[in-house]
Amino acid sequence: MTIRLLIWIVGMLYCFYSIRLDFGIAQVEVCDNALDDDGDGLIDLNDPDCDCNVSQVVSLFPNFSFEDTLCCPSNRDQVNCTKSWVRASDVPVDYLHSCGWFGWDHLPPPQPLPDGDAVIGIRNGRYTSGSVNPNFKSYLGICLPSPLRAGNTYKFKLNVGFLNVKISPPMDIVLYGTTNCQNLPFGAGNANFGCPTNHPNWKVLKSKRINGLNEWIEAEFTFTPTENIAAVAIGSDCLSLTGSIADLNDIYYFLDNLILTDSLALEFDITASGHPCSGNFTLQIPSNNTSQYQWYKDGIALIGETKPELQVKTGEGDYVARIIGPSFCKTTKPLEHRIPTFSTEINEVICNGGSYQFNNQTLTKEGIYQATFKTAQGCDSLVLLNLNVAGEQLYDTIVAKVFAGEFYNIGGFRYSKSGRYDVILPSTNGCDSLVHLILEVFQVYIPNAFSPNGDGVNDRFTIFVGDDQTQVKNLQIFNRWGDLVFQKQDFSLDKAAIGWDGQFKNQPAESGVYVYLAELTTDNGVVISFSGSVTLIR
Repeated sequence: MTIRLLIWIVGMLYCFYSIRLDFGIAQVEVCDNALDDDGDGLIDLNDPDCDCNVSQVVSLFPNFSFEDTLCCPSNRDQVNCTKSWVRASDVPVDYLHSCGWFGWDHLPPPQPLPDGDAVIGIRNGRYTSGSVNPNFKSYLGICLPSPLRAGNTYKFKLNVGFLNVKISPPMDIVLYGTTNCQNLPFGAGNANFGCPTNHPNWKVLKSKRINGLNEWIEAEFTFTPTENIAAVAIGSDCLSLTGSIADLNDIYYFLDNLILTDSLALEFDITASGHPCSGNFTLQIPSNNTSQYQWYKDGIALIGETKPELQVKTGEGDYVARIIGPSFCKTTKPLEHRIPTFSTEINEVICNGGSYQFNNQTLTKEGIYQATFKTAQGCDSLVLLNLNVAGEQLYDTIVAKVFAGEFYNIGGFRYSKSGRYDVILPSTNGCDSLVHLILEVFQVYIPNAFSPNGDGVNDRFTIFVGDDQTQVKNLQIFNRWGDLVFQKQDFSLDKAAIGWDGQFKNQPAESGVYVYLAELTTDNGVVISFSGSVTLIR
């Protein structure tokens, strides 16, 4: 290709583009290619041209209102005049259309009709020739253009016309299904065959109890087939007629406006599985076999992501799925995908000259440090370290008192003599700390004998202490039979006249050995108990 030819091609393309702009011919936004096709600065779902929440309820039944005709009915049992529908059993199914035959004079359909100019008439048993035939049941049938898929949930809605309670008593309207269109019709040649489930290849998909009086009643239910359904039949249940119907010819109802839809078609929500930080974080939407899918992040298409399941590999954002079905276009509500982060604050103290390992670093100085780690799920975890260096610390001086013969314990050491001691102890952070201990020893003397003979020497039994302000909380003395001969509470030992004078019940107690119990309270609130024996001498 010569340079002159290349320049000519480029020029022609420019002219063509200019002509398109001059005549207002703009590019159309393609909604799933991640490009700004129309040049308005908006891409895919961010462009109003791609609004997609449009749906039109279209029945999976063709000719759901029986308006498409092959011929105008001229008499009863001409369902073959309406497209797609057939007589499912050997019992007549009537086709009523305003272009021709419009039903029996004594069985007029309720007015107005739910939709259009045509309805179907079915029977649920009859009385003829003086006998009741409960199995004379007619069913409307159809071979579906596409099978109902096992596991999909469907919604069925129809209008049922009722006359008076004798002709149209309450009934269960039933939807039956079979896996093969060759099972339609069933019971051929046998008008007394009854309901579809008398055939082994038919089953009930769903039923609903309804009743009415000279009116159309709308019935609606959902169902989920457990196997693919190729053909359906619609009519009454399998119960036999009861009661007196001697004045009836037929039990009769009308059908119209049969709407069968995939109930999930308009109900899509995104669900998530897996941890947001892991490599298996996945988004899903309900799926069916008749829809197309496209995933978007922040309104822009993710090229190639066209399945009901999306393994998220494109990071944080607002994720949306667009679903296009035979009769609808829907976008889901956005799912906000945010990767969580975690933060932790740690306060640590090291001793003077010590070190701390943090994020492959050896730290020896005070300061605030931070590092990012990965959690077990793969999320970022920010750790903030506040590191302090502790020097030698002198605690408040401890003043303690013990009685003679006792010990004061501190840091694994025992002290029993009055004095001042420096004790080095490990602190809560593991560093050495200095404790200054001032220990005092209470001097207590308890005599083992006394002689209350009035000579002024050792006439009373009492407890002697040093200069400490010691109180006696309780002093008790017992004789050898266990009798309490003396008791005194809450008195100060600086009063020498207080003690046992050897009297018991205002009489001199006899000589002998007595037992004492004493509780002393020191000036720092410590209570010490003493016990022993004392001899009274006369």
